[in-house]
Amino acid sequence: MSVNPIERRTLLRLAVATAMAAGGLARVAHAQPGAGPAAPVERLNAALVAAMKAGRPAPFGQRFEMVAASVDQVFDLDAVLRTSVGPRWATLPADQQDQLRTAFRRYTIANYVANFDSYAGETFQIAPETRAVGNGDQVVTTRIVSNSGSVTVLGYVMRQTGGGWRAVDVLADGAISRVAVQRSDFRSELTRGGGTALVASLQRKVADLSGGALA
Repeated sequence: MSVNPIERRTLLRLAVATAMAAGGLARVAHAQPGAGPAAPVERLNAALVAAMKAGRPAPFGQRFEMVAASVDQVFDLDAVLRTSVGPRWATLPADQQDQLRTAFRRYTIANYVANFDSYAGETFQIAPETRAVGNGDQVVTTRIVSNSGSVTVLGYVMRQTGGGWRAVDVLADGAISRVAVQRSDFRSELTRGGGTALVASLQRKVADLSGGALA
């Protein structure tokens, strides 16, 4: 997994897909079964393992498609985007909002694919207990442990929605809010050139993350 400490902090550009193949490779430590807030994170972790095992020999576009379904199922991307944009969201034309939804989804998926692009025996461990953070939200903590013993901690802020528990933020190192980081970045783009500039910025990031495989 080629994720350096800086990337891990900013990894909260969020998600990934498909079931983990059995066979004694990467291990996912399961929380209690059921439809609680940890269940979507289990699926996400399993998908990350699958994407990592496919690795760079698989075309970026292929891994993007592997990951896409889990991102859609695990994250409330619309809520994340609205919160990241802030009050200006309501002032954007409907067609620009749709363009932002598409660009943000592609950016979120591409970010996971680019950061989780190889497997070297990492173990994903979900903490057995969640942490309440207000408004009914629960933080599900995942520890990603490398073979060398280094640990990356990601906290998924889960919210109960009509479609079940969905992630609305990710906390790097258990505390650094990706939404807060994005809000600052997005505000700069919106101030510079409105929704059009933000769409273009997200599209450029997708192209960079994919090495030009995704325009």
